[in-house]
Amino acid sequence: MIADTLLTAARELSRSLAKLEFAAPIAHVYDPHTYAWAPYEEYVRRYGATRKRVVLLGMNPGPFGMTQTGVPFGEIAAVRDWMGIRARTQRPKQEHPKRPIEGFDCPRSEVSGRRLWGWAATRFGAADAFFADWFVLNYCPLVLLESSGRNFTPDKLPVALLRELYARCDRHLASALEALAPDWALGVGGFAEKRLRAVLEGSAIDSRLARSIQVGQILHPSPASPAANRGWEPAVDQRIAELGIPIARRR
Repeated sequence: MIADTLLTAARELSRSLAKLEFAAPIAHVYDPHTYAWAPYEEYVRRYGATRKRVVLLGMNPGPFGMTQTGVPFGEIAAVRDWMGIRARTQRPKQEHPKRPIEGFDCPRSEVSGRRLWGWAATRFGAADAFFADWFVLNYCPLVLLESSGRNFTPDKLPVALLRELYARCDRHLASALEALAPDWALGVGGFAEKRLRAVLEGSAIDSRLARSIQVGQILHPSPASPAANRGWEPAVDQRIAELGIPIARRR
């Protein structure tokens, strides 16, 4: 039931985002919830079928993670070997020559995903132990590419278009939080925390549930972050301890 709700919300999000029109400098738009739906569906059905204590929220796909595998922060080795997901991906209709979709055959590694899922594997052991109480989502599934192949982050969109994108992604996030009913919702980085607070303080989600969810933030594992490069795992451990979230299964 929970997995079905999450998948239906993801499908609805993709359909609504497909109606948006993006202008230059954006030249290509990828939506892994379409061409990489099979591994995402397996991820949700295998690991998102129960209520969670903690939900981690990222921003949008990285080029060698979710863009390739469909799984949030989807570093290929972690998704394939630790999670045991090997479903095949398709290819987007209009593919950028410098950003090919190779799926699980992609030779590159996603640093952010390697750090996040490596932390989970070190602290929890098996994937089932982590996902018993934790789950990871992305706020926006879209990959926006400039003609050069450079990634264009959604927060840089024109105000009117950004407002439309936020409205669609907020509805999806509200549906996911209602289905998972976590005690904690943590933004992976400041942007994700802001979107969590906006949704929980808005009218798109049940007010009683919204008041019960505590919001926080952990450091984003991006290699572009000097703080993350100085020691992302201990920084996350410290922050989770400060928030009072036990790294153990709920009894």
